[in-house]
Amino acid sequence: MKVDLNDLNAFVAVARAGGFRDAARAGGTSASRLSEAVRRLESRLGVRVLNRTTRRVVPTEAGTGLLARLAPALGEMEAALDAVNGFRERPAGTLRLNVPLSASRLVLPALVPPFLAAYPDIRLEVIVEESFVDILEAGCDAGIRYDERLEQDMIAVPIGPRVQRFAAAAAPAYLARRGRPAHPRDLMEHACLRGRFPSGSMPPWEFERGGEALRIDPAGPLVVLVGGAVDLAVDAAVAGTGVVYLFEDWLRPYFERGELEPVLEPWWPRFSGPFLYYPGRRFVPAPLKAFIDFIKAARPG
Repeated sequence: MKVDLNDLNAFVAVARAGGFRDAARAGGTSASRLSEAVRRLESRLGVRVLNRTTRRVVPTEAGTGLLARLAPALGEMEAALDAVNGFRERPAGTLRLNVPLSASRLVLPALVPPFLAAYPDIRLEVIVEESFVDILEAGCDAGIRYDERLEQDMIAVPIGPRVQRFAAAAAPAYLARRGRPAHPRDLMEHACLRGRFPSGSMPPWEFERGGEALRIDPAGPLVVLVGGAVDLAVDAAVAGTGVVYLFEDWLRPYFERGELEPVLEPWWPRFSGPFLYYPGRRFVPAPLKAFIDFIKAARPG
């Protein structure tokens, strides 16, 4: 049975993206072109490989089996073609990164513009989500996460600041009205602006000083989804609604402008910075190798 390789690639792209529009956007093509390719593939195979609804697209049982066998084979083909890319004077192609919002906000802005300027033939796609994902299954080349969320078989390369802190902060008007907490336990009597992960978990606020570590689970008038809604919590804190707990680097501009004031600074916990991670059992595509070399060269010291 003769099947067009482009049609197979279209099926894999749509199945991974969960829809024709998202796959078209990621691949720089049109949804109608992808739809036609999948219809052509199904006609050749004589079986439906995707179930389409108005809300989403999911593989059928046959499509799931086909995807499981196709993805590794297509990956090997991409690696073989990319090996040739290594002989180019300048690496080319697409680099897909899966990162949390904190990395897109605090790490990538200093790296992306000079990287793209140095490698004009590379196209960078950044997918922002808080959940830990299988980067290969998600169609990504690498991801950025913190060490406690890295899988054992991944290669990890330090990226961005090597030491970070979480910070508590509130607006001057709030502190004037409610008083300044002197100890983390005092936060139990304050209005605290909390964050919830997509998994449903609400991480406690952690503090440490002189060997003493505390985990506080305060209440408050606002809970936001960690990710796109974090700025709402910061805006609410600036407006005097309550105390916010976030990356120190995220809040620093608000400190400098006087919109927020540090709270309990001697108790702010330190933690190691993020890592770029990628599978260790796979040929490293030229765009990813270029990015790895770039961040290693940019690392202080």
